[in-house]
Amino acid sequence: MPEHSELRSAVADLMAKHSTEAAVRELMAGEAGFDPQVWSQLAAMGLLGLTIPEAHGGSGAGPVELAVVAEEMGRALLVAPFLSTAVLAPALLAATGDETEQAVVLPRIAAGEAVVSVAFAEDGSARPPERIATSAGAIGDAWHLTGYKHYVLDAGRADLLYVLAATDAGPAVFAVDAGAAGLTVTAVTTVDHTRKQYRVQFVDTPARLVGTVGSGATAVAEALDHTAVALVAGQAGGAHRAMRMAVDYARNRFQFGRAIGSFQAVKHLCADMLLEAESAVSAARQVAAAFAEDSTSAIADLALAQAYCSEAFVFVAATGIQVHGGIGFTWEHPAHLYLRRARGDAQLLGGPAWHRERYLQQIGA
Repeated sequence: MPEHSELRSAVADLMAKHSTEAAVRELMAGEAGFDPQVWSQLAAMGLLGLTIPEAHGGSGAGPVELAVVAEEMGRALLVAPFLSTAVLAPALLAATGDETEQAVVLPRIAAGEAVVSVAFAEDGSARPPERIATSAGAIGDAWHLTGYKHYVLDAGRADLLYVLAATDAGPAVFAVDAGAAGLTVTAVTTVDHTRKQYRVQFVDTPARLVGTVGSGATAVAEALDHTAVALVAGQAGGAHRAMRMAVDYARNRFQFGRAIGSFQAVKHLCADMLLEAESAVSAARQVAAAFAEDSTSAIADLALAQAYCSEAFVFVAATGIQVHGGIGFTWEHPAHLYLRRARGDAQLLGGPAWHRERYLQQIGA
């Protein structure tokens, strides 16, 4: 559609200006995890409010538009809390149905005034646990949290955290403001330096209930599925860029008087990369369309795409380094940045094996 092409072109132009290799390296080496000026530009273009309803200052766009934007951001390895703040948090608030919280927080996200993240994972998995260790208790109307969360995106600069916790009446989502008493946020080292992750601990930390008690796990699961639409699109975009980098290098790197891309072994590597990258793009776009149409197969499509795109991105990025040869292994070359992002994204919302198992369950196998 013409409007999607225009959106893609606008985001690609913005990424070309502000998510260069130099910018990516500078931001991933710092503690902030994003450039406030670029963040403001994302807000001005309506990208931070892309999926937020117009009534709350957003664009009210759907999964297809989100996938277009995420694909271009993935190509450029954008270092910013877009996934956590502009995708996961609005999806969670929509799933909770808490209109009061939406009215307060969503306009701030759309305007670029707040960084928001969601804490749901605990030991052993990047998915929400079956038995939640973080607990919430109430004295009157005042709630307090005790426990911990792992793999929390962008928590170091978050103004607000939404936390999945257990209560006597079932799981619920709670909001915790930055700087709250008993809140400790610790940066963790991961293979992908472009996505900041943290361990968050709560010790009798004041919180407020979001939505209703007992519906928290369902709301988080629904939000993660909508977020995964953007994640697979970003993986597809990253895989495609890594493939193009390798192919361009194979065309322009001469050895023994000829381009290395003319050697059969390198040709085969490039052909394999093209197949995986193009297939990942097709899978990611199919998932976005399925969610936009509210298809009955949307969750099965998503599970299959998450497994496929995760492995395709890793394969393409790793093969791209092989095509580049010795230079591809050096810190100075950007090829390894894509492999790091691929490795991190492949586990971010659960590994490929988990998604395959989910796919089999969805199709009744």
